[in-house]
Amino acid sequence: MGIVNVNETLFSSIEILNSVDVATNMNLNTLYKVCITTPPNILSDGIWGVHKSHRTPFKCSLPMFLLQVVLIYITTRLLNFPLKKLGLPILFSQMMAGLILGPMVPVFEDYKRKLFPYGSQDTLASITALGYVLFLFETGIKMDFCTIMRTGRKAWVIMFFGLVSPIIFGFATRNVKGMDAFSNSPLEGNIIMIGHNTTSFAVVVALLNDLKLLNSELGRLALSVSLIGDLLSNIFITISSTMVSLSDHISFGMRLGSLFGIAIFVLFIYRPAMFWVVEHTPEGKEVKDIYVNIVIGILFSLCWFSGYLERGPVFLPFIFGLATPEGPPLGSTLIKRIHLLGLKLFLPIFMTTSTMKVEYGFWNSSSTSTLDVFLYVLFLGYFVRMVACFICSLFFNMPPKDAITLSLLLNCKGVVQVTMYSTALDRNDILSHTHCVIILIIMVSICITHLLVKRLYDPSRKYVGYEKRNLFSLKHNSEWKILVVIHKQHHVTPITEVIDLCHPIAERPITVDALHLIELVGRSSPIFISHKKKKVVALNLHDSYSDNVVLNLKLYEHDKLGAAIINPYTAISPLNLMHEDVCHLAFDKLSSIIILPFHKKWFSDGKLEYEDKNIRSLNCSVLERSPCSVGILVTRGIRQTDSLFRLALVFLGGRDDREALCLANRAAQDPNVELVIYHIVDKKRTSEDMENLETRLDIAMLKDSKISHSGLGNVAYEEIEVEGGSQTIDVLRQMGEEHDFIIVGRRHGIISPQTYGLQEWSEFPELGPVGDILASSDLDCKASVLVVQQQQQICM
Repeated sequence: MGIVNVNETLFSSIEILNSVDVATNMNLNTLYKVCITTPPNILSDGIWGVHKSHRTPFKCSLPMFLLQVVLIYITTRLLNFPLKKLGLPILFSQMMAGLILGPMVPVFEDYKRKLFPYGSQDTLASITALGYVLFLFETGIKMDFCTIMRTGRKAWVIMFFGLVSPIIFGFATRNVKGMDAFSNSPLEGNIIMIGHNTTSFAVVVALLNDLKLLNSELGRLALSVSLIGDLLSNIFITISSTMVSLSDHISFGMRLGSLFGIAIFVLFIYRPAMFWVVEHTPEGKEVKDIYVNIVIGILFSLCWFSGYLERGPVFLPFIFGLATPEGPPLGSTLIKRIHLLGLKLFLPIFMTTSTMKVEYGFWNSSSTSTLDVFLYVLFLGYFVRMVACFICSLFFNMPPKDAITLSLLLNCKGVVQVTMYSTALDRNDILSHTHCVIILIIMVSICITHLLVKRLYDPSRKYVGYEKRNLFSLKHNSEWKILVVIHKQHHVTPITEVIDLCHPIAERPITVDALHLIELVGRSSPIFISHKKKKVVALNLHDSYSDNVVLNLKLYEHDKLGAAIINPYTAISPLNLMHEDVCHLAFDKLSSIIILPFHKKWFSDGKLEYEDKNIRSLNCSVLERSPCSVGILVTRGIRQTDSLFRLALVFLGGRDDREALCLANRAAQDPNVELVIYHIVDKKRTSEDMENLETRLDIAMLKDSKISHSGLGNVAYEEIEVEGGSQTIDVLRQMGEEHDFIIVGRRHGIISPQTYGLQEWSEFPELGPVGDILASSDLDCKASVLVVQQQQQICM
């Protein structure tokens, strides 16, 4: 660093003292002797103040801190706007902001020295470091402690060889000529070898979230592997650093004994106490503030004690969070309180300030060559580890493309590695030019990983069916397999009504896979539970909510006496990825149709009771990716089992309407169902329209339906001619008054004379033009509606 102008510091005066190595005549460090004002200037006299006490905004800590926070935030957001379009994560934007605002990029140097004066960096780094502490704590909370014990052999093998192979290879080749880049500085080599081969669970979770792969099969495996790797890496780093650390006033035995004592307290006193808090918290309520304050107080006490042991606030917050029960009510409450301040505000600024330490002109170093450091990091930090993970993945018969993707995911670097090397630089454990090379490599690897994983792995590719999975393609006596989705407990009764509509009997039973979806709160790893297998999973969320849903389904199955086989499941996952669980289960169970509840619910008087836009987003995602047919259920009333059920089918023609007709044909076999099929046709249709292939298929299916129902007295047919969409609305209004339940096809994107003009006024495109009209409150329809879409994902 060159000469520092006293006006570009927070101090009254400053004197530069250079430390010189006599042997090499090189500056080792630049020392500063400063004079400060006591008490220190925290608040200024304002921009328009007289400043007689020299308390200008640029000489006071708080105004400078706020100005730096605003500048970093604006720079990060400006960079993230174009970079996000390229598919790059916000972490890359934060690090780019650090390079631009730091000495690495030699532009606007005079302004940067004024905006980040000497003496202000300590305040900025100290306050924002709180974000990293809370990040480690939140990471520990989100990790399921019991999941480690349930992880399969595949994850343990991949993680063990991926972690151990580079370290063994590094020590084995340390004295080999040409591979001794750090022969003169073995500490640097050890830091790089260990730091670049650690696995951070939080980094992998953030990457999978950005790529929307958290619920995918590969994403779940990556989470399991990284979960083990994070725990093993932290234990290994803590033990090794404790053994090699030197201190004049703290012995090795005292340091190790203190860490052991803290571990005993956290695992055997704190954790049982927190489970007691969870058990005594009423269902659906958050824990009391007193318990939250106690946990936060213990966290900060552990950070102080960690600093006293000269360990730095790294390992203890993570272990403390890991011992905290995840999920509601305690884990979710803690994350809700600390997430905004710690991870949204302080952590991004901390990442930018850590990257600002990268210095310009690193290639002029006269010690270890830049090329040697570059090759050393690439080889031991990436290549060896990726090869080890790739070979282990192939050993478990994983496809090569998926094995490469998994290796990329497990080798991604992020917040933890950047902070680790920044701390090493502050302690003079690594040189500035080495730190610069490592940070630049990490930034490039972040970009490459995101782009390659998107290119190599597409979780929706397996949903493209190579066989038809819909009701229309089923043979006459084939078994029906249905997947029903439940969000709330009040969805159970309408869903069972649809199952009854399919007329399950002992001679022709129906297999129903019921999936209860719960939002992932207070944990990182999605959970999928099969209640049929009676797997015990510690959810820490008062399981009665899910248990009540499963119990109601079991009671329904018992009442059907073998006519309906119910397989209940529970999936706990993020809202934006729930459709992956739905599609994966439908694909795995060979379902012919998925029944989804509508996102609105009405009172009996017709007023809107609630609206959940997350459910609507899920429905739209399933419609786009489903491997089978889909039905959206709009519920307005409950079927009375002791009365005749008035069912209507609106048939205009097309694939979706033919799928709906298959469901209506099955329902007509129930003698308690009175079915009316309304064939709505265009009054101005021509002979050419009748010769259309789709029209001929429609007529043939209607004819077959009439023949099969000729012996039944509960089925009627009506052909209604209409002229334009306005007359169709009149027909639908009368239909809603005369029937209890209406089945329609979605017919999305199909323009026909019968629905002309209806698309322009459509409020819910996922229901199609006819379903949207029937679901609209303007029609005042009292009947429930089922909108059916035939399977779209077919590759012939």
